Amino acid sequence: MHANLRSFMEQLRRSGQLVEIDAPVDPYLELAEIHRRVIEDGGPALLFTNVKGKSFPVVTNLFGTVERVDMAFGPKPESIIRELVHGLDKLLPPRLSGLWELRSPLMGIMRTGTRTVPQSKAPVMELSTTDVDMTQLPALTSWHLDGGPFVTLPLVYTEHPETKEHNLGMYRIQIYDKNTTGMHWQIHKGGGFHYHEAEKRNQPLPVTLTIGGPPALIISAIAPLPEMVPELVFASLLMGDKLKLAEVPNHPHRIVAEAEFVFAGEVPPHVRRPEGPFGDHFGYYSWTHDFPVFHVKQMWRRKDAIYPATVVGKPRQEDFFIGEYLQRLLSPLFPIVMPGVKALWTYGETGFHALAGAIVRESYYKEAMAHAFRILGEGQLTLTKFLMVTDVPCDLSNFKHFLEIVLARFQPERDLLIVNDTSNDTLDYTGRKFNHGSKGVMLGIGDPVRELPREYRGEGIPGIAKIESFCPGCLVISGPGFEERPELGEDLLPYANEHLRDWPMICIVDDASIAESQSRFLWTVFTRFDPAHDLYARSTIVRNKIRYEGPLVVDARMKPFYPDEVETRPDIAALVDRRWKEYFPK
Repeated sequence: MHANLRSFMEQLRRSGQLVEIDAPVDPYLELAEIHRRVIEDGGPALLFTNVKGKSFPVVTNLFGTVERVDMAFGPKPESIIRELVHGLDKLLPPRLSGLWELRSPLMGIMRTGTRTVPQSKAPVMELSTTDVDMTQLPALTSWHLDGGPFVTLPLVYTEHPETKEHNLGMYRIQIYDKNTTGMHWQIHKGGGFHYHEAEKRNQPLPVTLTIGGPPALIISAIAPLPEMVPELVFASLLMGDKLKLAEVPNHPHRIVAEAEFVFAGEVPPHVRRPEGPFGDHFGYYSWTHDFPVFHVKQMWRRKDAIYPATVVGKPRQEDFFIGEYLQRLLSPLFPIVMPGVKALWTYGETGFHALAGAIVRESYYKEAMAHAFRILGEGQLTLTKFLMVTDVPCDLSNFKHFLEIVLARFQPERDLLIVNDTSNDTLDYTGRKFNHGSKGVMLGIGDPVRELPREYRGEGIPGIAKIESFCPGCLVISGPGFEERPELGEDLLPYANEHLRDWPMICIVDDASIAESQSRFLWTVFTRFDPAHDLYARSTIVRNKIRYEGPLVVDARMKPFYPDEVETRPDIAALVDRRWKEYFPK
C-alpha cells in the first residue's frame, strides 16, 4: 500500500478525509482539544499548517475511523493471513499441489522484508545535523497536568546487544530539553528487554527514533506480535512491498528511508529520570516515575518534514481503531499460536489489557481453565487483568451478549480463580502499587445453570440510590462514594446473598447510569477494580482451594488513591468554542 506518510495523506485528501487548518493553533492543549472533538464526531484527519512557535506542520487523526484504517492497508494483509491459516494443512508437509494452491498468499509473504537503498534514494536524509534540538518539534501537550510535551507516535527501534534481534515499539517520548528525552519502556515491552540486557553488560543501548514513514510501521510498533515475528517484516507484509532502509554514518542501525524525521542516540545504563505525568489511553493520568533517558546525538529529516501525532485519553480515541484493526488482522493466528483457543478479544474501552474475552475448546473437565492459563502466558496477554472464557460460539465484541452467556453458566465455586500478587500493566494503578496487581479468571462453560433476570423488580437496596441492569444477570448500583463507605462491597454481601441471588454479578459504581452504554460500562468497571482488592464474594477454604458462592460484588468506584481522570481544562474548552469557525471556516 503506502510507502510513506505522504502517500496516505494524498489518498485521504482525494477522498475528502483530510482537512487543513490554516488558523494559528497552539500545540499546548489547544491542538489536542480540536483533535478530540473531531474524532468524537467521526471527523476527518487534520493537517495543522500554522502551529504556533514551530516550523513544521502537524497531522493528526490519521486512523480515527474504521474506514481510514482500512484505507491505510486495504484488504490484502487480512486475506493473506486468512488464506495461509486456512491452507496450513496443505503446507504440512509441503506438497507441490498445495504450494500451487497457495501461490497468491505465499508470493505476498515472499515480497516481505527490508531493502537497503542508497542515501540518494532516502528522502529522510535531505537534511542532517548533530546539533539536535528536540524542542523545535511541534510535540503536543495534550492534557494540562502532563509533565511536558510528548512525542505521541514515536517509532523506537532497538536491537538485542548479543543476538541483534530487533524490536520496533511505540514508547512515549517526553521531551526534556534539546537532546534528552524520557524513554517509557514498560515492563512487558521488547525495547525494555533489550535495555535490560545492555544494562546487565553495563553498556549503553543504541536507539533509533523514527517519526513518520509508512503507516504500516505505526501498526507494527503497536501490534502484540509473538516475539519471533520481526516488526519490520510485519510492516513489510502490511505494505505489500519491501521496507526501504538506508545506511548512515556513526550509527549501528539502518534508518527508514521514507520517514519524516529520524533521531539517533543511545540510552545509557543505570540512569533514570522522572517521567510524566501523562494523560494516557486508560483515560487517567499516569503518575511520575523514574524511567531511562534517551540521549539524542544526530537527526535526519526531510526538507519539508510533516510531524504526525495522536492524542490519547478516554476511549474511543485513535488507538482504539488501530487496536480493533489489529485484532481483526491477527485473530486467525490465535488458534495456531494457542491451539484450543478459537477466538480472543481484548476490549479497547478498558485500555485493552484490563479485560479479555475468549472462546475455547472444552472437551474434558475444566479444559477451559488450561486454555485460560495459555492465554495469560502469551506475550502482552500476560498483563491481562481479567479474563472471561466460554465454549459457546458468539461475537466477543458484543460484550453484553458475551457476559450474558458467561453468567448463565458461571458456577462461582468452580469457575472463579483470583491470582494475587502478579505484575500489572504499568498504566493500571488499581493494584495499589506500581507494576503490581492481581488477575481474575471467570469461566462460563457448558449448559446454562440458571435463567437470568433481565430487569430488577425487587425493593430498594439499603444505602443504594440507583439500580440499573446492564445485561441479564448483571446489576449496576450506585450510592455513597468510596471515601464515605469504603467497606460497602463487604457490607453488601449478606444482603446480596439473601435477596440478589438471581444476579450473579453486581457492580458498585459512582453513577449507575453507565449501564446504558457498553462503552461506558467497560471503561468504568474494568479500569477501576483490582480482582484481589475489589471483588467480594462469600467464600470458604477447602483443602487449599477458595470456594466462592453467591453473587460476585465488584467495587468499581473511584478510589482516592487512583490518578485523576483526564478532563479538558475549562479555559481551553472555552477557547476552542470561541475559535471553532476559525479552524473550520467553511
